[in-house]
Amino acid sequence: MPLGSGGSGVVVPRNFRLLEELERGEKGIGDGTVSYGMDDSDDIYMRSWTGTIIGPHNTVHEGRIYQLKLFCDKDYPEKPPSVRFHSRVNMTCVNHETGVVEPKKFGLLANWQREYTMEDILTQLKKEMAAPQNRKLVQPLEGTFF
Repeated sequence: MPLGSGGSGVVVPRNFRLLEELERGEKGIGDGTVSYGMDDSDDIYMRSWTGTIIGPHNTVHEGRIYQLKLFCDKDYPEKPPSVRFHSRVNMTCVNHETGVVEPKKFGLLANWQREYTMEDILTQLKKEMAAPQNRKLVQPLEGTFF
């Protein structure tokens, strides 16, 4: 069952939804190659988050650690968070100058639904790294940032 759905058609308030996501992010996700958490535990609005993706096997991204910033505005989860790579990366859906994941080029953001989560975004970005158009692209030096 998706986070925040409650299974009854009840709309879970934004902060409760973000608390669910925080708890899930802190527990760890799947194989540990995707994680996320809050930037500032004192931010009562839970807006600023950091995500981490370890690059998928058999790609130019393998073993690289990518840091991302996610910002959940007051409209989240009705509208997607803004997503920006902090670590430099060369991907077709990422602005090469700013690191912003461009919604028009990243289907999950372009077709956002309330049920989607930050975990979904990070997991999908990892899959995107392994996609044919991204898996062999020349990458910036590891450890460089936008």
